[in-house]
Amino acid sequence: MRYAMIMAGGAGTRLWPMSRKDEPKQLIKFIESGGRTRSLLEIAAGRLEGLIPPERRYICTAEAYRGVVRRDLPGFLDAQVLGEPVGRDTVNAVGFAAAVLRKIDKDASFAVLTADHIIEPDGVFRERMDLGFRLVEADARRLVTFGITPTYPATGYGYVERGTPVRGVEGAEGRAFHVQRFVEKPDLARAQAYVASGAFDWNSGMFVWRASTFLDALRKFKPESYAGMEEIADAFGTPRQREVIDRVYPTLPKISVDYGVMEPASQDKDFQICAVSMDVRWLDVGSWPSYAETLAQDAEGTRRAGPGAAVSVNGRNNLIVNAEPGHTVALLGCEDMIVVRTKDATLVMPRARAEELKALHAALPESLK
Repeated sequence: MRYAMIMAGGAGTRLWPMSRKDEPKQLIKFIESGGRTRSLLEIAAGRLEGLIPPERRYICTAEAYRGVVRRDLPGFLDAQVLGEPVGRDTVNAVGFAAAVLRKIDKDASFAVLTADHIIEPDGVFRERMDLGFRLVEADARRLVTFGITPTYPATGYGYVERGTPVRGVEGAEGRAFHVQRFVEKPDLARAQAYVASGAFDWNSGMFVWRASTFLDALRKFKPESYAGMEEIADAFGTPRQREVIDRVYPTLPKISVDYGVMEPASQDKDFQICAVSMDVRWLDVGSWPSYAETLAQDAEGTRRAGPGAAVSVNGRNNLIVNAEPGHTVALLGCEDMIVVRTKDATLVMPRARAEELKALHAALPESLK
């Protein structure tokens, strides 16, 4: 049967001061969607409607966030929240889900989804996900990734080079390809060449595969993680579950699924790496400039969010986020600035230096992180 797992374990340091260790970006209700303000995780879960039944949806997140996830998404039962005691990167989050799902259903196929993206329209997303499942159901060796049609030569994303078309699966023509190679975060010149060639997609970080096939790949390429997942699977659903997860998980090698599995599997005859192209609007809401793209702008290019008042005079292209009702944030003669006000912190920075926010976050006292 088909399942889905949403990865929701990121820290979101580039969205400080709203994103905090107790309420990271995927849990903040700051995205206007469907006439109300929702979190990125709620939006990600909503995309599964009509694709995966509620009882076969899972979330992998920090164990510390279990309570707020259950509160905000009551449709997920406790057993459908896979709690990590510490983050050990994506290869282990995916391995955790694969081990649990294979124990539940030896023939399980599952989608790996992200909790920090805006993807529109939902209909195209579901259609391409369905194609991904059908590719895996036609050949269990397949590890399917999803590529996003690039709109500019981004240097912060990985790229997937499309190779020969996949044949023999309905709807695959022009949409599904064998992967030629993965390229992680190229420099600007190479990114420009990739976009100009028309043969590359952005690597979305979403996948579909058989749980058993992913575990076979994990055993081959990351045997330490595989051994840990086998131990966790044996204890899952028993009184030993929490003790084993808390003991084993922190010992697992920390590495991404792209480096740990996808790249070596692309050179291995036991696996077949395929890519499904998604021509959707795809926005990685990982920084304040990208969050600004979710908001409407006024005639001067300034964007505003939050219940507090925000005023800009003789300025252009600013982002003002004021989470404090009764407090006014006012800008005079400012251009290309980001100002974020919360109850206990105020951030002011040039838009062009938003990527440096991680360094600022590292210098903060622990009470403000």
